[in-house]
Amino acid sequence: MSAPATGQTAEYILPLRWTDDADLPDLAAYLRRLIQWIPVTVVDGSAPDAFARHREVFPPAVRHLPPEAGSTRGGNGKVVGVMTGVRASTADLLVIADDDVRYTRESLAAVVHHLSSADVVRPQNYFDPLPWHAWWDTARTLINRAWSADFPGTLALRRDALLGTDGYDGVLFENLELIRTIRAAGGREKVVPDLFVARRPPKARHFLNQRVRQAYDDFAQPRRLAAELALLPVIVAAARLPSRRRVAAFLGLAAAPAVAAEVGRRRHRGAAVFPFRAVWFAPLWTLERAVCIWFALGYRLSGGVPYAGTRLRTAAHTDAELRRRHQGKLGALRRQDPAPSTSNPEQEQK
Repeated sequence: MSAPATGQTAEYILPLRWTDDADLPDLAAYLRRLIQWIPVTVVDGSAPDAFARHREVFPPAVRHLPPEAGSTRGGNGKVVGVMTGVRASTADLLVIADDDVRYTRESLAAVVHHLSSADVVRPQNYFDPLPWHAWWDTARTLINRAWSADFPGTLALRRDALLGTDGYDGVLFENLELIRTIRAAGGREKVVPDLFVARRPPKARHFLNQRVRQAYDDFAQPRRLAAELALLPVIVAAARLPSRRRVAAFLGLAAAPAVAAEVGRRRHRGAAVFPFRAVWFAPLWTLERAVCIWFALGYRLSGGVPYAGTRLRTAAHTDAELRRRHQGKLGALRRQDPAPSTSNPEQEQK
């Protein structure tokens, strides 16, 4: 990848914490390609024996660091890894990516280029390959795209914009927290829904374990939360209708998310990476969320959702709370680059 046109430097930061190295060969092969395009730092919170194995397998040019103790607030270890890498970096522009994200040289160059007009850039992930549960989760992505935009497992950002806020909290929905923090301080977000970046799907067991946790993220988005909490009562009410009306009601309830998913698939060139088959999983995902959101509510009332051996109560802080903390912190940055903001709070979906 060529250097940014402005002469600024770029770096790739990958937070990692593994208890199972089954995917290590694939990750190492990806890092061997990646290191040819951009400097790479892996912040590895794995156990010492796993850390040592990773060091042996990763390319020598990859900077391999343990996370700093106490480098962030909250219980989400991924945020600790990100902030360790951000503070260790000297690059101007950073690409933050989960271990399952797979950039090409072209998509990496594109996401860095977009930082010329933004402080944080949100591309679009898609699953490759597509086992059954990836079709299912792709339906969620398509519904998100129908109304606004999806949240990927990768962001690009200006290092000074994040450090200007002294970092972000280790809440459950950490990418939303990062974006809201930068926006609250005066930074600009740019959503690029037609910049497609591949992502490896999780194992089926991990996917199943994520269902309630993903639903819990919606406590950061009250209007979405209210709509999802209403789904199950609507389904129950439809089940109590007379036979003919019940069939019609269920067909309508199934058709609505399928139509929305197809709209999302066609928006912003999505059909290039999202096969039509994923649309048929949209009613199943909607039914899943209608049930799981109530389990998430139970966790909320009992102290928070289980996460990595602890409980996290906060999905993400509100825009108002983060503005109280950070408003005006990036004023100097804005005076240097007075381009208008591209942020839009309505583009938050999960």
